[in-house]
Amino acid sequence: MARKFVVSRVALALALSTGMAVAVAPPAMAKKKEKAEGPQFSEEFRKAAAPIEQAMTEATKSLPAGAGDADYAAAKTQIDTALGGDGKATFEAAVSTATTPDDKMALGQLMRNYGILAKDLPFKQKGTAMMLDSGKVPADKVGSVYFDAGVTAYQLQDWANAARYLKASKDAGFQDPNNQLEMILVDAYKRSGNNEAVVQMADEEIATAQAKGVAPSETTLRNALQQTYAAKQVAPSAKYASMLGQYYPDAWDVAISVVGQIAALPRQQDLDLMRLKLLTNAMKEKRDYFTYIEDVDPRAYPGEALKVINDGLSKGILTQKEVEADKTNTEARVGKDRASLPAIASDASKAGADAGTVVGAGDVFLSYDKPAEAETFYSKAMGMPGADANKVALRLGITQTLQGKYAEAIQNFAKVTGPTAPVATMWTGYAKSKAGPTAAAPTAPAAPADAS
Repeated sequence: MARKFVVSRVALALALSTGMAVAVAPPAMAKKKEKAEGPQFSEEFRKAAAPIEQAMTEATKSLPAGAGDADYAAAKTQIDTALGGDGKATFEAAVSTATTPDDKMALGQLMRNYGILAKDLPFKQKGTAMMLDSGKVPADKVGSVYFDAGVTAYQLQDWANAARYLKASKDAGFQDPNNQLEMILVDAYKRSGNNEAVVQMADEEIATAQAKGVAPSETTLRNALQQTYAAKQVAPSAKYASMLGQYYPDAWDVAISVVGQIAALPRQQDLDLMRLKLLTNAMKEKRDYFTYIEDVDPRAYPGEALKVINDGLSKGILTQKEVEADKTNTEARVGKDRASLPAIASDASKAGADAGTVVGAGDVFLSYDKPAEAETFYSKAMGMPGADANKVALRLGITQTLQGKYAEAIQNFAKVTGPTAPVATMWTGYAKSKAGPTAAAPTAPAAPADAS
């Protein structure tokens, strides 16, 4: 009869620190006369492995179901004693005899389980790697074994191999019971400095989610945004920030703040970003209001400045003392400024009106929350000589968004290029969220804290 490597008891009894045990049934130690398609062990390996198998079997057969550290330590001591006092050295000596795939698979299992008993992660990992390199891990188990190897590499701070094994596990379709695989993989990529892989993984997950008609996970979007922001990539940061706000409205404050910081926008472009921040209820701090007031300039657009001041006061973020002078000066300007709207509209509506007059009219009416009137003037300004095409397309899209004309707005945002493009990208995300919001996916667990 063919003898067997009885290691399944160990595999079932010993759990990883992650709470998962990989149970892979060992191949039978076949004799040469058995069928060629059966396990093929070399004679030299059979001789070297026999005492190891016997020692492992004897030491682990009585392990209780809830075996703990003391039980593992006792089993390890028993194995060492049976193998002449140094079990690890006996395992190492057997490595050179493992020449066939079945040799490597069997020895790898034994080494892995001895490593668990001995609390020797590098040795355990060496056994797991040997199992994988053998090519003999059953197809339905290979994903879990790769995951085991990836988690162990992560524990060993071997970030590159952790990422390699975890990616192989993911590609094999494995998902651990705690749904931690993607989270650990992303962190391994980050720690190994492979930021491109983090973004690529995010893009794949985003595409998959969108194809299914569901929201990408918030963690995925934040990971991608974090990487592109750290790399000072303006356009990609705006893309992910826009999607973060689109799918998770509570994150608009973070999304808009990130773009504002990385894009370093001129005052007029930043004004349009702050308009989105107010619209999405993302104004959370004093500096948001002071930035907006500075951008809008109470002397130029007192109506909008007063609206922002009153909003900050009503929410208790601004105090009367902080804005008293600005509020008084702005209130004094609003009446006269508002009274000038008919004349501004009349001048801009004339056939011979130049681009500056037409665009200026659009700006004034937009500042007074009159998007329909502003749209008329921005539409007229499109293509006019001397008009800033990017500014006009952006603000035309804004006025259309404010009126619920989302499809038209998105088309106009797409025309914006250059430094203004990140702002258009953010408004596009908002328009898309209003045109057809997608149900948000459950938020994934928080990523592990960065190593200090």
